[in-house]
Amino acid sequence: MRVAQAIAFGGPEVLVTAEAPDPVAGPGQAVVDVAAVDTIYVETQVRAGWGTEYFPVEPPYVPGAGIAGTVRAVGPGVDGAWLGRRVIASLGHTGGYAEQAVADVRTLARVPDGLSFTDAAALVHDGVTAAALLDLTGVRPGERVLVVGASGGMGTLLVQLATAAGALVVGTARGERKSALVRELGARATVDTSAPDWVERAREALGATGADVVLDGVGGEVGLASFALVADGGRFSAHGAPTGGFAPVDPAAAGERGVRLLGIEDVRLKGAEHVRLAERALRQAAEGRLRPVIGGTFPLERAAQAHTAIEDRSLLGKVVITV
Repeated sequence: MRVAQAIAFGGPEVLVTAEAPDPVAGPGQAVVDVAAVDTIYVETQVRAGWGTEYFPVEPPYVPGAGIAGTVRAVGPGVDGAWLGRRVIASLGHTGGYAEQAVADVRTLARVPDGLSFTDAAALVHDGVTAAALLDLTGVRPGERVLVVGASGGMGTLLVQLATAAGALVVGTARGERKSALVRELGARATVDTSAPDWVERAREALGATGADVVLDGVGGEVGLASFALVADGGRFSAHGAPTGGFAPVDPAAAGERGVRLLGIEDVRLKGAEHVRLAERALRQAAEGRLRPVIGGTFPLERAAQAHTAIEDRSLLGKVVITV
């Protein structure tokens, strides 16, 4: 089978197409014919050599932790009813940029009829994380929510989910094209973080007391600056680090203000809980209540170009690899 593998740590050019043996399902596993592969920013960071303490990979390796496709084979002990089913699967850290992939059957979630594999793949990670964040922060009708990085794959989902929950959403984005998308998805206002006075503008949009909930998908200095916008007694989630690090919020400072801090560890869900939230997101998308925003699709042999598009932030929403 064909795969796209990273032959070294480095730029997108280290992703090359290669041949690999067809996988075989072991006990409790299924082989999936891959139709679409989720891509997330952290995969570009790992490919460049960042985060090896969190993601234990060594080149050559096949990236890709989330797939959508059709079950072609099952291993010992797996119900044969899975054969032929349309599914998404979370693979862990690697193995998705391929024509076939092996998944633990406990990670499989059924894709509803009528939902494309491309849309389904876009929800493997971001759909689950976004749903978990809304549950954990307990967003309520009338609350003010600031989504930092609102035009990205997960940010666009958070804007929609918070709006559907009845919140008043303000989103940050760079440039009018991305800001217009965020408003289209339900945000009451947008703020361009490339402006030097963006924090003041965000405070004006949120009101004097600030945001009840801040959902930070950017991290770094932008994320830290957004912490100042959360109201006393509010909730702050530092779950994104495309800038190279999570928002360095001082827990003591948060405690003094009664702010509840959440991090990426709070939304790293596994097993039945991951499947439950995945199926919820898939169902909402199939019913037209949640729209995965896909800015571009790239065939497997152009995985390097897919990573380039993610890194230069030229596209809106998600990038998906198709097989």
